[in-house]
Amino acid sequence: MSFDETRMPVLIGAGQITDKRNPEEAGTPIELMCEVARKAAADAGPGDALLDTVDTLVAVGLTVDAPGAKNMAAGMFRNVPVTVAGQLGIEPARSFYTYTGGNTPQMLVNRFAEDIAEGKAETVLLTGAEALHTMIARLKQGMDLDNWQDDPGSDPETLGTNRDPSTDQEKAYGMDTPSVSYPLFENALRGKYGLSLDEHRAKLGKLYSGFNKVAAKNPLAWFPTARSAEEIAEPSEANRYVGFPYTKFLNSIIQVNMGAAVIMTTVAKARELGVSDNRMVFLRGCGDANDIWYMSERADYCSSPAVRTIGEKAMAMAGKSINDIGYFDIYSCFPSAVQIACDELGIAHDDPRGLTVTGGLPYFGGPGNNYVMHSIVSMMDKLRDDPGSFGLLNANGWFVTKHSIGIYSTAPPQDNWQRQDPASYQEEILQQDHPNFTETPEGAASIETYTVLHGRQGVERALVIGLLEDGTRFLAETPDDEETLQYMMSKDMLGASGTVTSGEEKNLFLPDR
Repeated sequence: MSFDETRMPVLIGAGQITDKRNPEEAGTPIELMCEVARKAAADAGPGDALLDTVDTLVAVGLTVDAPGAKNMAAGMFRNVPVTVAGQLGIEPARSFYTYTGGNTPQMLVNRFAEDIAEGKAETVLLTGAEALHTMIARLKQGMDLDNWQDDPGSDPETLGTNRDPSTDQEKAYGMDTPSVSYPLFENALRGKYGLSLDEHRAKLGKLYSGFNKVAAKNPLAWFPTARSAEEIAEPSEANRYVGFPYTKFLNSIIQVNMGAAVIMTTVAKARELGVSDNRMVFLRGCGDANDIWYMSERADYCSSPAVRTIGEKAMAMAGKSINDIGYFDIYSCFPSAVQIACDELGIAHDDPRGLTVTGGLPYFGGPGNNYVMHSIVSMMDKLRDDPGSFGLLNANGWFVTKHSIGIYSTAPPQDNWQRQDPASYQEEILQQDHPNFTETPEGAASIETYTVLHGRQGVERALVIGLLEDGTRFLAETPDDEETLQYMMSKDMLGASGTVTSGEEKNLFLPDR
């Protein structure tokens, strides 16, 4: 080894918790963030002595604080990282709070590994938690949220971007909601793979049964219930459709109480604190990039140039190929996110190495922006038990929009840590050709992709992304009568022809019958 130990970033502490206590006893998100921070410090070895050295504390943004969120809990904790630091009894020189995005935890590891390598930080605590299950239960039972607020007298410095994830027209169709948007990718993928409706349903069940099997054996899983492939993908009374072709058991579950934290420092500081070599895990490769921001402007709905690019960058940085990776955690909010990432990274959907170390967001649990912190913690545990092996995880924010990737190993690098500046490859990704878009389509058209959206009482509406004869893209809904909506689910509607007319609020697509 020829690296400078005073500038080599290393992950030394990892902690996570799943809090299934009743609503009277369960922790607030702040309490869970503090608990997992202490677990991470103890996991590294030094415990409180390590927390006392933290100079940078980052708290992952709470779901209730998402941009535009309209809920009574938004902003109840005015400055989350300062409140966490206060409850931990530490005084970091820097503290940050993050904006919304499932890519956040891996983005933070990448960002602060660079800060450590450049001497801008020495010991960094990354922590996050959600307690939506407890909060909602308390409200339903008429219990107070008196302990769910704090105002230390200042606002946090924020990281990430608060750019609106959707256009106004996309919002009008509900596309700013993941359960509406991700099925649009899924049906496009069915077309890419050339599958019938029945073949596709079976594929989804098989794909997610692999995640479910891991969750069923994970004591930290929110839903450790073993389910067959058929039970997962086939609609039933207990497993209704949400956004066709996704049933409830194919959707991420956000109403959980879970927290996870990691601690990063330099190799030199770790040795000074007495951290054993067998606790050290290195970020051997990484990358961060966005796809074209708005869904209506994407080149297609079955690829991600950003994931492909950062996969190549991370592999090059690590000096490894996909065949060298022993463990994966592929971001699994919905099956389309898994398939797109696997396709871009060169991983088979049925890879015998498995696609998750946690069990995935629908079964392990999807704690808002912080799920990937659990991925990192779980990956660190896997790699420590298998010294010298490599693990890869990817993270996805919004609607296949924001992406981060990390490659980890207990094997240290041979040279000083340095990543390629994401800005150096971001612009090329955004320059890809894509269809023109109109908000006011008229005339003959065809379906590019679609979904049929359901409520608890059954079918509600069908959403279409379509193309006019000249290739211009548009958004529309179909008539919402039962016959049309059932027809949309019984036939392969990809490429189906029809007529679109523009309206004041929404456009209308009439499929040819």
